[in-house]
Order: sequence, then C-alpha cells, then structure tokens
Amino acid sequence: MSEQSVLASVRNGVGHLTLNRPAGLNALTIEMIRQIREHLGNWLKDDQVRVIAIRAAGDRAFCAGGDIRSLYNSYKADDGIHLQFFEEEYSLDLMMHSYPKPILALMDGLVLGGGMGLAQAASNRVITERTRMAMPETGIGYFPDVGGSYFLSRLEGSIGEYLGITGTQIGAADALYCNLADYCISSETLSELDHSLNQHDWTDNPQADLDCLLHLRSSQKIPGSEIKALRSAIDFHFGHSDMTQIKASLAAESCPAFQDWAETTLTTMQSKSPLAMCVTLELLRRGRELELSECFALELHLDRQWFSDGDIMEGVRALIVDKDKKPHWRVPDIEGVTSENVSRFFQGFNPSHTARHIA
Repeated sequence: MSEQSVLASVRNGVGHLTLNRPAGLNALTIEMIRQIREHLGNWLKDDQVRVIAIRAAGDRAFCAGGDIRSLYNSYKADDGIHLQFFEEEYSLDLMMHSYPKPILALMDGLVLGGGMGLAQAASNRVITERTRMAMPETGIGYFPDVGGSYFLSRLEGSIGEYLGITGTQIGAADALYCNLADYCISSETLSELDHSLNQHDWTDNPQADLDCLLHLRSSQKIPGSEIKALRSAIDFHFGHSDMTQIKASLAAESCPAFQDWAETTLTTMQSKSPLAMCVTLELLRRGRELELSECFALELHLDRQWFSDGDIMEGVRALIVDKDKKPHWRVPDIEGVTSENVSRFFQGFNPSHTARHIA
C-alpha cells in the first residue's frame, strides 16, 4: 500500500506527485511523507526537472491532514512514531518552503491541516471552485501546526486568529482574499492545464513560465468573500489579548450585520478544546515574531508535550475512535484556562536546539 500511496512521474520537465489515498481523503502517513521528500530530493539534483506539481487522486480532497488515528495508536503503543511523524512532516514542509524549483500545488476539494502545510509551502498555490480550506485542529484538542504559526500569524488583521481558533472552513473567494491561495482555476480546466504543462517549451525561467500559464487560465480575485464582509468584526473581536476577552466581546456584539455571525462563532467555539484555543492564540501571537524555521521548532516543542498534557488524545477518542462526540476536555471552559496553563507549554523553548530535529 505504501508504495502506491504517492505516485510519481516526470513528463516534459515536470515532476508530478500525486497523493493516492482517496478513500482516506489523502491523509498523510509517515511513509507518504518519506516518499515525497525522497522524490523532491532526487528531482532537486535532476536538471531535466524544471517544475514540481503536487495534486491528489479523487475530487473530494487534496489532503485532509495527517492520519491522526495512526498517531493516536502510536502514542497508545508508546512506540514514538507520533513524534517522528511530526519531525519528518515539518522537515518536509520546511524543505518545500525553500525549494529552489517552482512547486505547483493543485488543490481540488478539502485542504485541511497537513494538506495546508504542503500547500502553503508551494510557490504557486492553485485552488478550484470546489476547494474548502481550514486548519481545524482545535476541534480535536490540538493546535494549528505544519507552519500554521507562521502562515496564519502573517495574515492581515486578526484573520489568522479567527481561522486558527475556530477552525472555520473557507472557500475559493476567501482563500484568495486571505492570501492562502494565488490562483483559482475551474476544476473543468485542470486537464487543459495538464496538457499545457505537457506541451510547454520551458525557458531558463520556469517560474515565470509557470506564472504565465496560470495567469492565462485563472482568477486571482473572486467576488463574494465572506471574510472580507466580516473583516471589521473579525479584527475587532479576535484582536483582543486573550480568549476570555474574545469570547466576551463576541457575546456583546450589538451590530445587526454581525450578530448572527458572532452567535454562530460562539457556538462553534463551544465544541473546541478551551485549552487548545488558548494555546493557539498564544502560539500565533508568538509566531508573528519568529522566523519560519523557529515556528516549526516551536510547534515541535508543543508536540512533545501535547499528547500527554494537552487534549488531543481525548479529542481523537471522542471524535474518531469512540465517536461519542462528547470529549471531556482537561479544562471545561475558556474562563477556567489560566495564563499558567498556557505558558507552561512554552517554557524551555529553544529554537536552535529544537530546529535541529526538523532540519
């Protein structure tokens, strides 16, 4: 199975990688991560490969994240694979961010968690009208990782805090508005783009060539962004200094144009781990001041504590394993999470020491 979970081929100077677990929504396993890294390493040294294209089998998902059930089982078995998974996943994402050849990410369908890590590391992020994008980790008692502390924290205003805390899914118009995608192409024209990639006469500037191919077939702005319409409210409420203030601010929303959204947002937050939301807020605020490699290092620092001291094991149990959808979070409500509960996860963080494990 692992040999077929990532398909690789080279056509006309383009190295194609296809995530091939459509029944599992192309969720990443450690074997898939290793295969992707191996191919990228080989193609880096191959002058015949000018561009990389990453896509997924099926039309339901580009990648729905990591195979979280296997990480749950790993922690239960005490075999250490869950931490090795994060080290290797972050290493791959970091490699892609600095990859010297253009990387085209073709995102059709769901792009969640680990899928966002791959996509946001690409130089050319292409979505379709079917794309639904999110960092939904707080819903399983986790925090936005795979570089989320970097790319979410650098979104305009408080958009990153809103998306990271609530796990809200966004569509194509919002993805472009938030700068989480570069181009939108109709799903019906993906085959035409493939044909162009197969026929293109690449110059000495393949990045410019790729940009030109995408500009001719895509939109870089789509009307109807819900985030844009809500922007002033998002910035106001999620700009507060802690989760208690954010929650109180949403509850006090009095503008008729934003009241329904505020109520829905509060309801959404009630299903998330209070501890995870509070740590996420702190993570994003810290991430804004860190370099990319330091953000990955900080996320790994949290990973090493989170399975034993965070809420991920209970979240996965309730939502994926037992499916009773009744998680018993360590702290039952936001008001009960203290600054000490949050700060202890960040104590002892040494960027240079931790970063060695993801180099």
